[in-house]
Amino acid sequence: MVRIKLDQLLLEKKISRYQLAKLTEIKYQTIDNYYKNRVIRYDSYILSKICKVLHCDISDILEYIAD
Repeated sequence: MVRIKLDQLLLEKKISRYQLAKLTEIKYQTIDNYYKNRVIRYDSYILSKICKVLHCDISDILEYIAD
């Protein structure tokens, strides 16, 4: 299982979902879905924009958990 850790990362960086949506130019609803781990198919474009804005690596956002 893959889990999105965007909630933890935004808390560490002290950035709100709204601010991230504005900085990445991604719709708030899309950011909210990633934040709440409701995404089934991960969009590499969205993930790369988030990484660029937050100055982080993809491993800071995604985590693999063995079943």
